[in-house]
Amino acid sequence: MAMQVVDMDEVVQIEEKIYGHPWTRGNFLDSLFSGYQTLTMRDPSGRLLGYFLVMEAVDEAHLLNISVAEDVQGEGFGHLLLDCAVDLARKHKMTIMLLEVRVSNLRALHVYKRYGFVEIGRRKNYYPVDQHTREDAIVMSLPL
Repeated sequence: MAMQVVDMDEVVQIEEKIYGHPWTRGNFLDSLFSGYQTLTMRDPSGRLLGYFLVMEAVDEAHLLNISVAEDVQGEGFGHLLLDCAVDLARKHKMTIMLLEVRVSNLRALHVYKRYGFVEIGRRKNYYPVDQHTREDAIVMSLPL
């Protein structure tokens, strides 16, 4: 189901638990109001398991955020979300999916590489680590 404003408390809760520098409620709301493609994944009881946001421009789908609740990471939900994001982009006639990932996020890098994404570049000092340190982003692409 598409992400809605009513999902924000749960989304922000997951975001703050799994990231040192999480997106803010404002970041999510801006994305929703900009018309980005979104999806939330819930278990049968209604508990939020994960979500994604994709910005589409011309023929490119940019995966802005894909996140899975900490206690269910490693159970395949990230892969399912990625499947949904790719399927959605293909339905919208996108020809490529792009994303950035922290160089230190080895788990995500492994998932993306296994899925078929390839590194196409780096953004130096893209992500904050702490008040005085930043780390690079690896830019990856997947032909659709």
